[in-house]
Amino acid sequence: MHLISKNHAAEDIFAVQELYHSNGWTDGLPIVPPTQQAVEACLEWAMLPPDQLIGIEPVRAQAVTAEKLAINAVMAGCLPMHFPVVVTAFTAMLDEKFLLHGATASTGGCAVFVVLNGPIRLELGASGGFNALGNSDRATAVIGRALRLALINILDVRPGEIDRSTLGHPGKFTYCVAEDEEDSPWLALAQQRGMPPGVSAVTVMAAGAPRQIMNEWTTEPREILETFAAEMRANLRHYSLHAGNYALIIPKQLREHLAGWSKTEIAALIHERARIPRREWADVGKAAVVRDRGDSIYPALASPEHLLIVAAGGPAGGFGAVIPPWLGPKSQAVTMAIGACVDCEPPKG
Repeated sequence: MHLISKNHAAEDIFAVQELYHSNGWTDGLPIVPPTQQAVEACLEWAMLPPDQLIGIEPVRAQAVTAEKLAINAVMAGCLPMHFPVVVTAFTAMLDEKFLLHGATASTGGCAVFVVLNGPIRLELGASGGFNALGNSDRATAVIGRALRLALINILDVRPGEIDRSTLGHPGKFTYCVAEDEEDSPWLALAQQRGMPPGVSAVTVMAAGAPRQIMNEWTTEPREILETFAAEMRANLRHYSLHAGNYALIIPKQLREHLAGWSKTEIAALIHERARIPRREWADVGKAAVVRDRGDSIYPALASPEHLLIVAAGGPAGGFGAVIPPWLGPKSQAVTMAIGACVDCEPPKG
């Protein structure tokens, strides 16, 4: 296998770290040295030649090849078995609907939120349980980090350069979660978004930081969902009136109370309740932009289908999370099958 990337020599592991930090090739954390052997192992696992074109970033016309993506996956700590997920997630990010350049260059500081579905979660040991949005397992930690390192090193998305984030948030290190499909009464997110049963898939969304909610004082589904909707209404007031993809992370305790409701029914209620009149911006210091449109109603979701509902989180505690969009409808979540072609045309002849 012929790799074209430049080789660097270093005396020891500490010198490797200094080399990468001094050149701005890391996210600030130590990296795994991307040796030729490790990079080739990732490419072989995914059955990709080094020069395979993963896609082209449309604004600056920068090519993303399998070799460059594998280098960053190794740096992030990925094993070869993690690499197909990284490839699929980055391919989904290059979809025009995701608006990758805008999401990575904006002052809004969003991160790439990633949801894993299907059998690959179990193969990788990706947990959707305790600490699901934190350091829950190796797979979700390194897959999310690989995407960030690839943005830095392939597309030059560095703070103060392409990345113009005012604040950013910790999800810009890694922001990946596996859905807890085995302990959920609902269809998996990927199936909800059109993937066939049994297909492994990844969903990517340009997202703000998670906003945690808590309601341990009721078991009534509408009251629980009202807590989620209230947090979405707060985001409309405090951040942006634009409708977009939101994600709800619903752990086991609240899932048990909502078990009689489908994801479709939950999304319909949230769509109905998560909306505000523009005049409420005056209550949070934004009266100057209310003008004569105070009675205009702004929904958080353009339609119920824009809500991503993810079963994940530890078994106890009446907690959940709302993950808000970066900038309304300009960037849309994308779901893509891993290692499979869904809706492909059959070969002719």
